[in-house]
Amino acid sequence: MEDQTQQEQASPEVRARVQASFERQGLMTHLGARITHIAPGRVHIALPGRPEVTQQDGYFHAGATSAIADSAGGYAAFTLFPEDASVLTVEYKINLLAPAVGDHIEAVGTVLKSGRTLTVCQLEVFGVQGNRRSLVASGQQTLIRLSESGR
Repeated sequence: MEDQTQQEQASPEVRARVQASFERQGLMTHLGARITHIAPGRVHIALPGRPEVTQQDGYFHAGATSAIADSAGGYAAFTLFPEDASVLTVEYKINLLAPAVGDHIEAVGTVLKSGRTLTVCQLEVFGVQGNRRSLVASGQQTLIRLSESGR
């Protein structure tokens, strides 16, 4: 199933809407993160390794790891929302399972349940070195769908 999900793409309209919203996020731009995959209910965000996103021992900082996980889940939910809606995180919890090392880290947000108002997502973050991926963080998130007129 993983390979099939990896191949699936959201419609061009949804991809454009997600990318446009992502580009308005100052933090993601500041960190140097980029979206690498957009599918219905699933988004991947990569963050290249560089000194500005590490902690004192050279691992990716938990704040950077958590930030891209939060955005990956938010955009995964956003792919399933109507065009006139926006998304906002209500809460999330993340467990840091191992030191985050690699050329880059990759966050994967996957919708578990998309409701009329609330959506729940699974969050995973992998340390990537070459073609080797290692799970470094796992979490869950709740998001709320807002109408553009209600913002």
